[in-house]
Amino acid sequence: MVVKLLGPAYASCCKRVLACLIEKDIEFEIVPIDIDNGEHKKPEFLALQPFGKVPVVQDGSLTLFESRAIIRYYAEKYASQGTCLLGKTLEERALVEQWLEVEGQNFNPHAYALLYQLLFGPRKNKPQDKALIESSAQKLGEVLDVYEERLSKSKYLAGDFFSLADLTHLPYIEYIVNVVGKGHLIRNRKHVNSWWENISSRPVWKRVLALAM
Repeated sequence: MVVKLLGPAYASCCKRVLACLIEKDIEFEIVPIDIDNGEHKKPEFLALQPFGKVPVVQDGSLTLFESRAIIRYYAEKYASQGTCLLGKTLEERALVEQWLEVEGQNFNPHAYALLYQLLFGPRKNKPQDKALIESSAQKLGEVLDVYEERLSKSKYLAGDFFSLADLTHLPYIEYIVNVVGKGHLIRNRKHVNSWWENISSRPVWKRVLALAM
């Protein structure tokens, strides 16, 4: 059965889901949603996602939203095909879940605040807050210092295998390094930079970026 992904391929959270679907060799169809013109706030879309955010996936009778929940679902449902993204033991799974939480609770808030000021806000003609840019970059750097220590001991966040814990970082770090001019946050940390070079060079991520153009 073909999975339908509702949302624009260029949206960060859609990219996260697309990366998972491709890593897992899952057939999918992108159903574009025009978020620039508010299609995600219309009643038809709100009936699927009451918070009016993308993406939504439709998989047979199942409708699911929230990108991190979606990638967990597909990594579990198709555990035996494609890339193993959850680990092979209970202990590995626990570490994957731990670093997924770190991304959601520690990395994402500061990365989003920084990117909103530098990228997302200006697209909506919102003024930049230079103090907030500075403080967000500093706080994100502190999180990345923890990553640097972790990645000095393992190739990937959850261990020596690529997992959802790594994949979930791809969209925002792509912006940080290649779009908003804050690549030093990654480049100045030896092990974080090696990790980023590794995960961002995966053929799957290159395909996601091509789809998003």
